[in-house]
Amino acid sequence: MTTTVARCAIPDTPLAEAAAGLDACVHCGFCMQACPTYLALGDENDSPRGRLVLMRSLLEGDVAPSDPLLGKHIDQCLGCRACESACPSGVPYGALLEATRATLGTTGGATPGRIGRLILGVFAQPALLAFVMFLTRVARALGISALLARLPGRFGFANAMLASTRPRRRRAAYPHAAPKHGSVALLTGCVMEGLFPETNRASERVLAANGYDVVRVAGQRCCGALHAHAGDLAGARALAKRNIVAFERALPDFIAVNAAGCGAMLKDYGHLLRNEPEWHARAQRLAARARDVSELLAAQGPRRAEGRMPEQRVAYDAPCHLLHAQRVAEAPLAALGAAGVQLVPLTDADQCCGGAGIYNLLHPDVSSAVLNAKLDRIEEAEVAIVATGNPGCLMQIGAGLVRRGSHVRVAHPVDLLDAAYAAAAPVADTQAPR
Repeated sequence: MTTTVARCAIPDTPLAEAAAGLDACVHCGFCMQACPTYLALGDENDSPRGRLVLMRSLLEGDVAPSDPLLGKHIDQCLGCRACESACPSGVPYGALLEATRATLGTTGGATPGRIGRLILGVFAQPALLAFVMFLTRVARALGISALLARLPGRFGFANAMLASTRPRRRRAAYPHAAPKHGSVALLTGCVMEGLFPETNRASERVLAANGYDVVRVAGQRCCGALHAHAGDLAGARALAKRNIVAFERALPDFIAVNAAGCGAMLKDYGHLLRNEPEWHARAQRLAARARDVSELLAAQGPRRAEGRMPEQRVAYDAPCHLLHAQRVAEAPLAALGAAGVQLVPLTDADQCCGGAGIYNLLHPDVSSAVLNAKLDRIEEAEVAIVATGNPGCLMQIGAGLVRRGSHVRVAHPVDLLDAAYAAAAPVADTQAPR
């Protein structure tokens, strides 16, 4: 039985607009065992059901926006959306969470805090972001981040995240297939291009090897996911519009995304800009062309590597925004299967790692509690590599492994397929993406 909002104490706010989503909740509690913060903290206020009650209390005026406990429990949500997969009633929890955070930010309630606002400000400024990424690459190359990763606390963990992104080696090129599946442009992303450029180039090579005509699109910006998750919907919309304009210039058949959080954001552009008539249809057209890179590969096979990689035990950990938000489960496994690795099941692979964008920097204690459970499952699997398709997950799990002194490394699935293709046919590349 559903309930209906009887009154609204905060009209003309994002939560008021999204209030109908609250009515879908039947308070069954199926979401609770899927929620990493509830499992870590044991407080129903830190479960999806509890937070939905808090949202309704905010909407109806029973809780003030400035209530510190309200802000605490809403802020401590990872936004992993595992509850959506578990919910039998289709509660749009992710949209409600973003609407609540946006409402709190405009009604005197919680905000991302100084650290959060600083990070979001950097990601909104391309020149500043490029400079910061340059400095981090320098620190990584000189081994400074690896040294500082030994320090305790948030600062040490941040450096462990950076240290874990150090590239292993450059891949040899290999032949591309004749383009027959349409054109595709890669969303290069901010963190992916800043810290994982080798994975971006690997994505382009692998797509070309599977028959896509790869084109490059200038003028791309941050996708806006970090801003939307933090409640800065205005900032997210501004970034989305810049990306719409950039991709409209090239008009590729598909937009490939190798970062799960970014892919979920692009696919949600139509909802993000639903109230702006001059942008809504354009946003929907872009969203309709967005695909995770694994989806594009699985649609055409993917082509298997002709030779086998050295025997490697690999566990796949599903990024939350790929599995729960985009509902993409099998395609990454197909890519790993084409690479010829020995795929080992990972217990609780559908559970969040605790990264969640900038969450690990804002809530390090809760993030660590969630991460430790993930690291325990990885140790039990006895693998050499953990594959996952999101930069935040790569850095979060990678940092945890570095801090534990583990020899397990993390890799994007497309990197493993790229390496397998290169091992099978290491020849000169004559068809670089345009």
